[in-house]
Formats: sequence, structure tokens, C-alpha cells
Amino acid sequence: MSSEIERGKLGQSFDDYLKEQGTHDSATGQAIKRVIAHQLAEVMSEQHLTKAELARRLDTSRSQIDRLLDPNNDGVTLGALSRAAQAVGRSLRLELS
Repeated sequence: MSSEIERGKLGQSFDDYLKEQGTHDSATGQAIKRVIAHQLAEVMSEQHLTKAELARRLDTSRSQIDRLLDPNNDGVTLGALSRAAQAVGRSLRLELS
């Protein structure tokens, strides 16, 4: 028996594994939310924008901004993310693949 592994045949992809486990959609949604929360925090930092100022721009509370920026809170709506993006001069873009 050969100890060499055939190149390109290491096993299934991580996406395939998540699909097999039935967690692909959930994991993908969480990953997207984490990326958007991180990007929003980065833009806020670049613009020296505080949570309080973003809350004022969105006419909401600072605790709502905390939820928006929490990468583990996947209960934030697309509308809230879109409004937050506009408040910092950006736009939210989604597409089906």
C-alpha cells in the first residue's frame, strides 16, 4: 500500500461536508453576517465614526448598533444592514449564485 496521497483527491470540500451535515445554509448565513459586521466596523473606524453617531444617523439606539455589529447576532434584518451601509456612505449588495 502506497503512503502517497493522490494529488487532488484529499477528500470532500468543506462546503460538501457542511451540506452533508445539513448546516451549510446556516453556516453560510452566519459567515456572511460576520463579514458584513466586520466591514461595517472597519468603515466606522476609517471614518472615526462612533456607535453613538451611527445610532444618531440611523435614528436608533446604541444597543441596536451593538446588535448590528455583533458577528454572532444573525437576527439582524437586511433592511437594517442596508440602512447602516447607507449611513456610512456604502451600499449593501447581495446576489444569488
